[in-house]
Parts: sequence; C-alpha cells; structure tokens
Amino acid sequence: MTSSQPTANSATVDLTGLVKAYDVRGTYPDQFSVPVARALGAAFADVVVLAGTSERPAIVIGNDMRPSGPELVDAFAQGAADRGVDVVLIGLCSTDGLYHASGVLDLPGAMFTASHNPAEYNGIKLCRAGARPVGEATGLVEVRTTAERYLAEGVPTTTDRGQITQRETLTDYAVFLRDLVDLTGSRPLKVVVDAGNGMGGLTVPAVLGTEAGLEALPLEIVPLYFELDGTFPNHEANPLEPENLRDLQAAVVEHGADLGLAFDGDADRCFVVDERGEPVNPSAVTALVGLREVAREKAEGREPTIIHNLITSQVVPDLVQAAGGRTVRTRVGHSFIKEQMA
Repeated sequence: MTSSQPTANSATVDLTGLVKAYDVRGTYPDQFSVPVARALGAAFADVVVLAGTSERPAIVIGNDMRPSGPELVDAFAQGAADRGVDVVLIGLCSTDGLYHASGVLDLPGAMFTASHNPAEYNGIKLCRAGARPVGEATGLVEVRTTAERYLAEGVPTTTDRGQITQRETLTDYAVFLRDLVDLTGSRPLKVVVDAGNGMGGLTVPAVLGTEAGLEALPLEIVPLYFELDGTFPNHEANPLEPENLRDLQAAVVEHGADLGLAFDGDADRCFVVDERGEPVNPSAVTALVGLREVAREKAEGREPTIIHNLITSQVVPDLVQAAGGRTVRTRVGHSFIKEQMA
C-alpha cells in the first residue's frame, strides 16, 4: 500500500540544470533544495535500487564537509526510506571512501559533494552496487524524470518503510588503501599536504597517519588547511587552478619536503608538486602509476589494462603499451571511466 505526500507545488519542475551527464550538481538552495533531495532519493530508490534486487533493498550514503550536506543527506535518505529502502549513513568521507563502502557492502551509493566547486554548490555522485556508475546512459536520466514527477505529484510512501542506520567505515577504507601500496619499506619522506579544508583533512591522517589506529609509516606529514570547512576560507579546493597551489609550493620549499600533495574538496583528485615546488604534469603521474600496475598485473599472471581519458598525453598509452599493457581511452568524466572498469 502506498500514499503520496507532496514535496513541492504541483507546477512542472525541470531538473535538467541540476542533473548533469554523470552527476547531480547545482547551487544550494535555489537549484538543489531539501524537497529536490528527497525526490531524488525516492527516484534513485525506484530506478536503481528496487529495480535491481529481489532482496531487502538498501543503499549507503556519505557526504563531504559542505554546510548544506547534512540536511540534504537526511532528505535524500528519507525519500529512499519512503520507498521501502534501508539506508546506511557513513557520514563524512571522501568520494572514493563512499565507493569503497559501496564495494565492500555491495550496495548502491550516493555521495553528497560538489567536488572542487565553490561553497555555494552541492551535488551527488550516484553509483550502483560495487561502485558501478550511474550516468546519463545508465539510469540518471530516468532518476531525473522520476524526481521531477515526484516533485509535482508527491513522493509515494510504502507501509514497509526503510530503516536508517549509521556505520563507521573510515578504518576499513584506510586499511584497503594501505594494502594497495606497501610503504613500510620506503625511505623516510617529508610530505606537505594541502587539504584545502576539504575531506583530505579527514582521510590523510587516517591513511598516511595513525588516526585510524594503523601503524606509523615512514612519512612526516606537514599539514596545510586540514580543518574541515566547506566555506573554503583559505582557497578553493581546486588544485587544477594554479593560484590554489601557491601555498603548497611555498611550504614544500620552506620545509625542505620531498613532495607536496594538493587535494580537491572530496579528496578524490590529487595534484603533485615536486621537491622544488614545481607542479608535476598529471600525465607523468598517470604514466608512473600505470607502469607500476602493469608490472603488478603481469607478475600475478593477468593481462594488464590501463584506462585513461582523452586529455591524457600520448606518452601514457605509448609507455604502457611498450611495457606490455593494453590501454583504453574514455571520455572525460568519472562515470565514463568507471563504466569501462565495471
């Protein structure tokens, strides 16, 4: 049995300016409001969750440090619960932390973040279980149109409403990342990290430090702007803009560090600065990581495949292929890369 509870007026609602090709992103609260979040939660439940399981449906939700996050998360969770979907809230996390939870728990997920956008923005990155992408070709259009209908007509609620619970996942996430690269045998390194008041301020002490209860690594971390603050009082958390790297570059030189790392707001993007304070070309980083993964996959008897987007330098596929790896080029956008990975 269902009933409808109106979430907005009955006028036709157009969410095309908010729901993009591979995520949801807009200004709060004029584009992205609490009623819109609730409608999107219900629509995500219908289109992605309920259509994809015969078991007790559930989702996992995380958010970054933006001030609008908690109430938008609550509205989205209520909308999903209205449709009979259980909700696991993991609280503050990086985007890749949410993807990790989606994989470990085998649940569809929603990460509330506007990444590197200014403070007035918020958004959602959606995924299916196992962090498989939800983009315009994999359900996001249907989520949008369903949410528009719910905003006009009301969200239908079920008698078997979903339960909302909380869960801590940061420690498991830190352990998982430590297992990807063994740093215990590294020479001692001094690393300056600019978190830009974003989620790197939470994840770096857990992964590279001892805040999650893990053993100390041979790293001396010099923190810059680790205080979580979604108003970004020091600079925008967008390391792609040169002016946002200046404090990091100066600190690397001042402290005689081996390298510097700058994270964006949801800590799923990282820019590297060398020991001279000079930016390292992202394609050079991609090539180094790619070559390492090729060697590891070959050592384990698997055919290595490296995915890169179309703005990557030709040096990357050339080096990977010369090392015996296969390369796959995708459009720019995380959902397009994840679609190939899935």
